[in-house]
Amino acid sequence: MDNQLTKELKEKYTIVFHDLNLLEQAFTHSSYVNEHRNLHLSDNERLEFLGDAVLELMVSQYLYRLYPDLPEGKLTKMRAAIVREDSLSKFAKECHFDQHVMLGKGEENSGGRTRPALLCDLFEAFLGALYLDQGFEVAHAFIKQVIFPKVKAGAFSHEMDHKTKLQEVLQKSGDVFIEYRLIKEEGPAHERIFWIEVYVDDQLIGTGQGKSKKLAEQAAAENALAALEE
Repeated sequence: MDNQLTKELKEKYTIVFHDLNLLEQAFTHSSYVNEHRNLHLSDNERLEFLGDAVLELMVSQYLYRLYPDLPEGKLTKMRAAIVREDSLSKFAKECHFDQHVMLGKGEENSGGRTRPALLCDLFEAFLGALYLDQGFEVAHAFIKQVIFPKVKAGAFSHEMDHKTKLQEVLQKSGDVFIEYRLIKEEGPAHERIFWIEVYVDDQLIGTGQGKSKKLAEQAAAENALAALEE
């Protein structure tokens, strides 16, 4: 097993694997297995399958709690942004996983070490191995350290938080006064619809509607952003 990898995991994440074979499997690409059949190694594809499911549950739970007013569609969109290939490949690089994955010569020579799909799979395989080795809480602590701070800091806010994005766009040239005004609400209590207008320095720039004031404000901000981009 790569001693540098185990050292980094211990120092950066306080992770020490009980079963080093699991860790080794997580970092073994199928191309390496194919070129070293005499070693009877297992590649990381099964661990990737497991890690994908574990990650989706953790991210779903985190978003559900972080955004209590967002509907299912918005939560799904943001989760997809977090767990998609380019996002996970960046997390893998930040963890230096790309430096330790074992590749066959052909995969290495063709640039596999920098290939987003390969790095995405590697990240998921590591998480799957960590989950099997030490359980949900330790795997969750790793994701809490690596992914959740970026979500909370707004790295994926452009996917759904239109109010924040609108504020960033409008205040690039200095402070402006942004106001959301409720102009109408209709329907019974359990099916209420709200209409919101958004103004910047008393100038109307967008309107939106939704099943809550917060959702209507997001819709108004989204429409205002679309209008500004035209």
